Amino acid sequence: MNRASLKRSKILHMALMGTSDPTGEAETSQEKPFVLRALQIALVVSLYWITSISMVFLNKYLLDSPSLRLDTPIFVTFYQCLVTVLLCKGLSSLATCCPGTVDFPALHLDLKVARSVLPLSAVFIGMITFNNLCLKYVGVAFYNVGRSLTTVFNVLLSYLLLKQTTSFYALLTCSVIIGGFWLGVDQEGAEGTLSWTGTLFGVLASLCVSLNAIYTKKVLPAVDGSIWRLTFYNNVNACVLFLPLLLVLGELQALFSFPQLGSAHFWGMMTLGGLFGFAIGYVTGLQIKFTSPLTHNVSGTAKACAQTVLAVLYYEEAKSFLWWTSNMMVLGGSSAYTWVRGREMKKMQEEPHPRETEKSNMEV
Repeated sequence: MNRASLKRSKILHMALMGTSDPTGEAETSQEKPFVLRALQIALVVSLYWITSISMVFLNKYLLDSPSLRLDTPIFVTFYQCLVTVLLCKGLSSLATCCPGTVDFPALHLDLKVARSVLPLSAVFIGMITFNNLCLKYVGVAFYNVGRSLTTVFNVLLSYLLLKQTTSFYALLTCSVIIGGFWLGVDQEGAEGTLSWTGTLFGVLASLCVSLNAIYTKKVLPAVDGSIWRLTFYNNVNACVLFLPLLLVLGELQALFSFPQLGSAHFWGMMTLGGLFGFAIGYVTGLQIKFTSPLTHNVSGTAKACAQTVLAVLYYEEAKSFLWWTSNMMVLGGSSAYTWVRGREMKKMQEEPHPRETEKSNMEV
């Protein structure tokens, strides 16, 4: 179980860092027929796209729907964390009661472990909260541009915290992303739809996503390398930390005066949002398993493009050529960075270690 958990955490970490599998091991069996493998990949990628896009549109509805008029973004985020905790505990109990039914680690709340995970949980709370706040104040079409600086912060934080330098070509792709971001902000302003508040939340969300990837690597040993245990403790900590925020910001009072509080439709949509929030972690790992971290990042970029087009069509928005150019710069820069980093990692793996080379020369 621990070995499987470590493998899954390794895969997800590679996805966050945009690198390829250093072992070169393919998860899918090469003995399977090509058609079957192609169908599996198509199904998994489609599942990822559907889950991710549906979650964004559903969250937009819960956070900023004129028909719902619910101004409690922290409560929406809190409830989604609560659903994740209950799902994790339920699957853990099912795996314990019915071995072989589902592959899920045993979960028991340990306060010592919860304290160890707390620094990451603070970053995790910032990540999901700023993501939702960004989505509340900006349109779905601009959402990807608004929080597109994750790659740039990855490079910056890797240098500041890990002292890792970045190649010229990787920095060049980052400059394309920054250029696309500023062009997108400019075009949103020109169309009169720019929200500086939403844009600021998008930048903060990007920063927290980068910090989350770094802190995840540090905290994983505390949960035996299990991504599911980390998910459980992160969301438990988040539920506890959100409670005082709900009181201080007056969201509980606003919720009690909400006209649709007793509506089954409202709670059904809220629960569905929590289910999608839980599922996105699973389908992300599944897509990486059946393809590769590099392919996952490319798929994510293509999904973002499709999501933007769908949002423009759904909300019947008219966008300028330069607005679309900003999106293409952000998506193209992100794809190029993934490709450049993948090539660099592959080259590093193929190059012999200096000590091995010296040993070989001495033997000759």
